[in-house]
Amino acid sequence: MHLKDFGYLSVTTSNYTSTPLIVFLLTGVPGLEDFQIWISIPFSFMYLLAVTGNGLVMAVVAWDRSLHEPMYFFLAMLALNDVLLCTVTVPKMLLIFWHGPSPSTFHACLTQMFFVHALFLSESAVLLAMAFDRYVAICAPLHYATLFTGSLISKVALALTVRSVVVVIPGVLLILRLHFCRSNIIHHTYCENMSIAKLACNNFALNSIYGLTAALLTTGLDFVLISLSYWVILRTVLRLPSREARTKAFGTCGAHICVILIFYTLAFFSFFTHRFGNHVPRHTLILLANLYLLVPPTMNPIVYGIKTKQIRMKLLELCSYPK
Repeated sequence: MHLKDFGYLSVTTSNYTSTPLIVFLLTGVPGLEDFQIWISIPFSFMYLLAVTGNGLVMAVVAWDRSLHEPMYFFLAMLALNDVLLCTVTVPKMLLIFWHGPSPSTFHACLTQMFFVHALFLSESAVLLAMAFDRYVAICAPLHYATLFTGSLISKVALALTVRSVVVVIPGVLLILRLHFCRSNIIHHTYCENMSIAKLACNNFALNSIYGLTAALLTTGLDFVLISLSYWVILRTVLRLPSREARTKAFGTCGAHICVILIFYTLAFFSFFTHRFGNHVPRHTLILLANLYLLVPPTMNPIVYGIKTKQIRMKLLELCSYPK
């Protein structure tokens, strides 16, 4: 399907006009248009698994009062964030895979961009909060009950939301200052900061600099603090006298570390290649940009939920309750 089929969307295509662009056209994965219907199959399955798995985790935590503890509240927060993060991007992406290029108004595109980046930042922040929770529980168990109170959990949730909004809003304002007068075609499956900025006629270097700085000071710092937390946790675990306790702790921490590494590796690789990877095939960039938003939400309910004994037992009880 070519752009001429959407001629009414091409509000401004001349290099010499400066009329504000009204509608963008999301084309999907460039170079793989003939295979997008097949790509949609695993993506649909992952989305269904992510929504179902995270929905069950939230239902179990809300249903059972014995799970109303900091660790499980953080799990529920992560699950809610995962569902929102998937839902902001995947339905539109599947629509493109099934029906071809899809129009998106400027304001709708900007809204999607805001939620994609804000939810990604909050995902990183929740992982940091969970790492700190495990650090205190394992390395300073006597202080756990006094530190992690209901009031603290509420303040943490509010702080995560405020941080995400405060960091993302300047990025949105920087997009609003740009003038779009060349093309309205976004070779992507969703509206992402640099994908929009690269369509501008005026200089977007400030957008790139702010995005890079914000990423390093938020998700980059989160990753460093999470790494330090788990390093101290593993040192403490190695000193446990019981081999069984060490094996159990290593199994749990190892699974968590794998999920964290996948989340940050995919995210940072996608982030940096979008800015500096001029020789990386465009379809690779787009697929990675989708995977780093979809793989962690798919894996999190399995690793953090099902592998947590209490969640697993309550889930089995919930499933058999009607009987």
